[in-house]
Amino acid sequence: QVQLVDAGGGLVQTGGSLRLSCAASGRTYGVNVMGWFRQAPGKEREFVAAISGGSGRTGYGDSVKGRFTISRDNAKNTMYLQMNSLKPEDTADYYCAARNSPSSIITRNPVNYDYWGQGTQVIVSS
Repeated sequence: QVQLVDAGGGLVQTGGSLRLSCAASGRTYGVNVMGWFRQAPGKEREFVAAISGGSGRTGYGDSVKGRFTISRDNAKNTMYLQMNSLKPEDTADYYCAARNSPSSIITRNPVNYDYWGQGTQVIVSS
């Protein structure tokens, strides 16, 4: 089992920045790709970004490209999401996720992720 604890959400004004973190513990040796998803009230869970553990390959959702940056510190088993130029439409609960697979392929489908954090709320005021 892998435990994920995400943190760093909060209330920020339009144009502001936040940095989310996701600390992984447990059997992390089986994890390669980790990612971030978000879910706004009444909407489906949306892919935000993902990163592979070895090559550091990344992938981003179209709505956050150029504004968000995903990174990872493998030594600390921690993943980050730097969010800049935030917009009201970025308001959502953000969840970190991990795949229990050696594959380094970036996948955007939440069903392919096995472990999830508890979520951290981001509110962007206009």
